[in-house]
Amino acid sequence: MGRPDLAVLQQSDSNHNIIKNIKFQGIFNMSDSSVKHATAPAEESWLQRRFKLHQRGTRVKTECLAGITGFLAAAYLLIVIPSLLAAGGIDKGAATTGVIIVFVLGSLLMAFYANLPFMVGPGIGGSVLVGITLAGDGISWPIALGIACWSGILFFVMTVLGLREVVTRSVPQSIKLGLTASIGIFVALLGFRNAGLVAASAKTNALGLGDFTAPGAIIALLGLLVAVALQARKVPGALLWAILFATLIGIPFGVTHLPQQWFSLPHSVGPLLGKVDLLGAINIAFLPFLFIFFASEFFSTMGTTLAVGGEAGLLDEQGNMPNINRPFVVDSIAAALGPIVGIPAATALIESSAAAEAGGKTGLTALAAALMFLLMLLFTPIALMIPKEATAPALILIGLNMFSGLRKVDLGNFTDGLPVLMMVMITLISNSFGTGIAGGLLFYVIIKVVAGKAREVPIGLYILAVPLAYYFATLVHH
Repeated sequence: MGRPDLAVLQQSDSNHNIIKNIKFQGIFNMSDSSVKHATAPAEESWLQRRFKLHQRGTRVKTECLAGITGFLAAAYLLIVIPSLLAAGGIDKGAATTGVIIVFVLGSLLMAFYANLPFMVGPGIGGSVLVGITLAGDGISWPIALGIACWSGILFFVMTVLGLREVVTRSVPQSIKLGLTASIGIFVALLGFRNAGLVAASAKTNALGLGDFTAPGAIIALLGLLVAVALQARKVPGALLWAILFATLIGIPFGVTHLPQQWFSLPHSVGPLLGKVDLLGAINIAFLPFLFIFFASEFFSTMGTTLAVGGEAGLLDEQGNMPNINRPFVVDSIAAALGPIVGIPAATALIESSAAAEAGGKTGLTALAAALMFLLMLLFTPIALMIPKEATAPALILIGLNMFSGLRKVDLGNFTDGLPVLMMVMITLISNSFGTGIAGGLLFYVIIKVVAGKAREVPIGLYILAVPLAYYFATLVHH
C-alpha cells in the first residue's frame, strides 16, 4: 500500500480542527437561557417552574419545610391577636377566624403574585392600637377599623404611584444594614419575652429578668439547647424540630395543654364582616391615629421586607430588592381589606424570618404556610396547643443571626454608626422596630447636617424628615 498523500492528510487535520473549534465555541457561546437549560433538570414539575425553584437554588422539600417552620413560628399569633382585639370589644371567636382568613389570603397573594417567602398577617402593633390604645381613648372598634382601613388604602395609593419604592431606595446603605440588626434585636427580645426570660414590670413597664425556674422558661431553654445542637450539626429543619420538641416536653411541664377536641368548626365572621366604619373614621381628630397607623406599618413592612429578603439572599449589592413593589402591593391590599373581616394592619410578618432561616427563598414557602393556616380553620385547637415558649428558641437564634449584620456597618464613621445605634436603642425602648427605623432615619438626617455632611443625605430623606418629626410628636402625646 502506498503512502497517503500529504495534502489529503493536511486537509483532513484542518477539517478536524474546524469541527473541534465549532463544537468548542458552540458550548461557550450559548446564550444564558441555553446554559440554564443545559444545567436544569430534564423535567421540572409545575411547582418548580411556577416558583422558579431552580433559578433560586432551592427544592420543593426545602420550601415546604420552611413554610411549616414559618407557620409554627407565627402560630402563637392565633392566640395573641384575637385576645388583643377582644380587649377593644371585638368578638374573640370571630376574630380568630378572621385572623386565619387574612393569613391565608394574604400569604397566597404573596406566593403567586410576588413569589417571595413572606407570610402576610395581622401584626401585633396594629392590633394593640385597635384593641387597647384607641379603645382606651373611647373610640369604638368599627371606627378604629375604619382608621386602619384608610391607612391601608393610603398604602395602596402610594404603592401604585411608586412612592413607597422611591422612599425605600432612598434609605442609606448604613441604615439598611443597621435595620437588619435592629429587627434582629427585636426578634430576639420577642423570643426572650415569649420564653419568660425577660419580663416587663407591671408598674413601670421596664424590662427585667424573668423567672428562670418557671416551667415555660425551662422548656424554652431546653428547646434552645436542642436548636443549637441541631443547627451546629446542620440538620435540615433544625428550628422546626426544636419547636416540636419544646411543644412535646411542655406537656408534662403543664405548659402545653392538649385540646379536649382536635377538630372544630370555625367561628362565623358574621359579627365582624362589613362592620368597618369608613365614614365615621373621617374626622380631623383621628388624624394623629391615622398617621401612627400609617407610619408604624410603613416602616415595619419596609424593614421586614429588606431584612427577611436579606436572610433569603434576595437583595442586590446595594441592599435593594428587585421588584420590591410587588410585596408592597400585596401588603397594602391585605391592610386595606383586612378590616372588612375585623382584622387591622395586615403586613409582611417578621416571623417570616424563621422561614427564611430554614431555607425558604420563593413563594412556595408562603404557599405552604398558607395551607397550614387554612387547615387551622378546622383544626384550630392544634395550632392553639403550641405554646409561645416553644417558638422562643427559634426567635432567639434568628434574632442573633440577623443582629450579626451589624458588623457590616462602618461603626468607625460616627455619622453612620450613631444613627444605627439610635435605631437599635429606640427599637428596644419602644418595643417597635417600625418606630426604631423611623427614629434611625430622622437621626441620620440630623447628624449628617450637624456634622457638615448635608450633601450625603438624599433629597427624599429631607422631605421624609418632616412627617417623621410629626410621627414622634404624636407618639409623645399618645
